[in-house]
Amino acid sequence: MNLDTRKPPQDAVTVRHLRLGIGSVGLALPVVLVVGHIATTRRLTLLDSLSAYYHSEMRDVFVGAMCAVGVFLISYRYRRPDDLLGTVAGVLAVAVALFPTATGVRSAPLGESDRIAGVVHQVAAAGLFALLAVFCLFLFVRPDTAGVPPRRSAVVFYRTCGGLILLAVALALASTRLPDPTRHTVKPVLWCEILAVFAFGAAWVAKSDALLRAAEPVDGLAVTGPDARPRTPA
Repeated sequence: MNLDTRKPPQDAVTVRHLRLGIGSVGLALPVVLVVGHIATTRRLTLLDSLSAYYHSEMRDVFVGAMCAVGVFLISYRYRRPDDLLGTVAGVLAVAVALFPTATGVRSAPLGESDRIAGVVHQVAAAGLFALLAVFCLFLFVRPDTAGVPPRRSAVVFYRTCGGLILLAVALALASTRLPDPTRHTVKPVLWCEILAVFAFGAAWVAKSDALLRAAEPVDGLAVTGPDARPRTPA
């Protein structure tokens, strides 16, 4: 039997596709929102945050992307901690989409329901970023289901992504102390959110490729790809 022609297990392919889907949406979302808004308005302007694009012509894109990430995360199944945290993160992602931020609202003054939705949005967004950082810092750096640990370079990459997510969240929170004119000009929250979303997207795309390569048998060996050390023959 030629092991080179054997396909990876379907479960590995499914999990890989879910990871790839989550990561791809994360990498594409900031670019699509920013470029789409500029192209639609024909003005080279940036909003104060990614969430503020809900109140722009890009609302459907923002809501659709966040709901897609939520569905991917809820459907994600790998091991018990991953399943639980993925489900919670998915619910938070949907909440971010359905409860818009109170900043960037065109109509004023804000009603009580707008303020409540804004608080839910902020709590859900903070929880989502925190859980995505947990995936990068702790879950992605564990040995795989066969007990093979990832390479040191892969561990560094995942932990760097997790660290960047936490750093971005901390800087975004700190930026709220800046004067309003400075925040509206520099837009630190937007840049921090873009950094965090890119970091989590890159980590999930990298992990998706590592999983598929780890499941590919070649000449009696399991090829682990860039994410893991080579296995020895059984």
